[in-house]
Amino acid sequence: MRRSTSQRHELSGLFALLLFGVFAVSILSVLLTGSGVYNRIVDRDRDAYERRTAAQYVATKVRQAKDGGSVSVTDFGGESAITLTDRYGDYVFITRIYCHDGWICELFTEGSGDTGDENDGFSPEDGEKIIRADALSASVGDGILNVELTESGGKKTSLCLSLRGEEASE
Repeated sequence: MRRSTSQRHELSGLFALLLFGVFAVSILSVLLTGSGVYNRIVDRDRDAYERRTAAQYVATKVRQAKDGGSVSVTDFGGESAITLTDRYGDYVFITRIYCHDGWICELFTEGSGDTGDENDGFSPEDGEKIIRADALSASVGDGILNVELTESGGKKTSLCLSLRGEEASE
């Protein structure tokens, strides 16, 4: 009789260990699945944040321009740049927004003379890095600024901004 009781205890111990193993494997698989889902959500949200932030940054800077006549698209060191020109009395301030080395950059300078001379000795490397992006292309016409941003993953975001006030510079 003793043998059967001993065998029963061994089987119940083995059953408890097997049940614990199944439980542990189940928990581990749920955690790994949840971790993968979480990482995908974080990546998606980061991509959406970068896309929205870059587009909103450009839109906000253009909206801050006094009028459409102060917004133009120029060549800046071989890069297409959105150029915002502000005049305060005898001073001319130029803000350039462009893409360089995988970043959207901003360069704020004081222009020379009445026109805010574009050849003021600054280069694209001098700008402040704002947010990652592979490319920025822009065109202006009929009071509309069209901007296309290409983010690091190759996704493109397009903006179509109506310029207020005067006719925009081409």
